[in-house]
Amino acid sequence: MSRIGKKPVKVPANVKVEVAGEIVKISSGSDALTFNVRPEINVKYDSAAGEVVVTRNGDQRLHKALHGTTRALIANMILGVTQGFSRGLKIFGTGYNVAVQGQNLVVNVGFAHSVSVPIPAGVKVDIKSPNARGNDVPAEFIVSGPDKWSVGQFAASIRQVRPPEPYLGKGIRYADEVIKKKVGKAFGSGG
Repeated sequence: MSRIGKKPVKVPANVKVEVAGEIVKISSGSDALTFNVRPEINVKYDSAAGEVVVTRNGDQRLHKALHGTTRALIANMILGVTQGFSRGLKIFGTGYNVAVQGQNLVVNVGFAHSVSVPIPAGVKVDIKSPNARGNDVPAEFIVSGPDKWSVGQFAASIRQVRPPEPYLGKGIRYADEVIKKKVGKAFGSGG
């Protein structure tokens, strides 16, 4: 049996869990997440014990793979509606900046035009410093929300606009990302 899958998921008192057939809905306050469970997996909520138990129908390889994955996704949903997930990003480069305009995140990263990335529903962007000053002081912002996948995918799509280049490190990178810089061309003296 899956070591992760067989562990029950503890549900805090302020979290509401609803299991209707193959749909699991987890909500707390204004945040609510739903998940469609595959037919090979069974999800049961024990309200007396305050935990969600995930079981599988068979011992096929697919069933074993889905068992632990489903349990981990449900645990992330509970963590998301209680604490939330966040991903920090930094923009390095002279004149580079970031701003929120309506439902779009607008980044200026050295192109002739500004790039507008639509912000998904349920995801919030908190800008700490909107303008980068050279390659030393970056523009910083945080992407946060209850859904781990939406936060990670939106952060990746922002980074994809201008990935960091290896010589000066200019571009968009994650806050905890370390860029291994390359040495530029070395000009020798003619001798």
